[in-house]
Amino acid sequence: MAKNSSARPLMSRIKDNLPIVVISIFSLILFVAIYIEGGNAQIFNTIITGGMWALLAVGLALVFGVMNIPHFAHGESFMIGAYVAYFTFTPMQEYLYTNPNKFLSAIAPLGAILTAGVAGAILGIIIEQLIFAPLRRRTKKDWIMNAFLLTVGISFVLSNGANLVLGPNFRGISRYWDVKAVEIGGAYMSVDRLIAFAISMVTIGALWFFLRRTRVGRAIRAVSQDETGAQLVGINLNFIQTLTFSLATAMASISGASLLFLFQAYPTVGGTPLYYAWYVVMMAGLGNVVGAIIGGFIVALLQTATQLFVAVSWTTVLPTVVMILVLLIAPSGIFGSEVKGVQEQ
Repeated sequence: MAKNSSARPLMSRIKDNLPIVVISIFSLILFVAIYIEGGNAQIFNTIITGGMWALLAVGLALVFGVMNIPHFAHGESFMIGAYVAYFTFTPMQEYLYTNPNKFLSAIAPLGAILTAGVAGAILGIIIEQLIFAPLRRRTKKDWIMNAFLLTVGISFVLSNGANLVLGPNFRGISRYWDVKAVEIGGAYMSVDRLIAFAISMVTIGALWFFLRRTRVGRAIRAVSQDETGAQLVGINLNFIQTLTFSLATAMASISGASLLFLFQAYPTVGGTPLYYAWYVVMMAGLGNVVGAIIGGFIVALLQTATQLFVAVSWTTVLPTVVMILVLLIAPSGIFGSEVKGVQEQ
């Protein structure tokens, strides 16, 4: 009887978390298949790509979870980061060609990426204060649809504005750090990829610490769980929402700056990253920040598997199919939505 009673709770837990169990098994199978077919190199590339998708998706999930904004201009934040990094790093690179300095060569890319993050944070404050704050004060009716339309409009304005001011030209770099590739487990990885992954993990870790261990971070989590209750205990909603939007925009800009060697800066460069970020967020669960981190690596696995076993041209197809199947089985996503009151807004 004891064995049967212990087996029932286990089976009940598996049933309650069936989407997580199924996706975990599926991901493990893909991981093994990718390792067998592509070796360590493909595994490392998948992990690095997953880290960057996670960084981009976390910002998207944060905005949706706290502000109930389906942010379709998030890709343009990626674009802004790429442009800022390019125009910051290129003059430094030209200076270092004529005035070699190992220390400056090492920190110049980090300075460009940090500048892009600051520019993204400022852009987030401006957008939130000029567009979403007035909308909040005017009405909460049909908030989700109005916010969606506004972000689509912001996307058009930013991408077309970049095209008007800077032109359709592609601006990029071959690499940030002019050093040899690093050998890891028999696979050679570029330093740019490794540092981009490190930046994404440090940024996500810093966000996690901020949300969990600081008073303001806990206030952000409180607003995401119950906006009315948070307001009743004295939390300044305007400050929290502006800060949230600023943080999300900064993370997207850091992502665009870190990947400048892969995604050249041009007006519509944010399209593909935006699609993958939404794949992650919808599959993991709207507003679920932790789920978005894990989802980033799952989508990267799907991308790599498609490239290895199907065709490169189908890279966006398999993640889309899996996302549709997941939503049919679990409409709230693999890890469940953390957005409160969406249906009432």
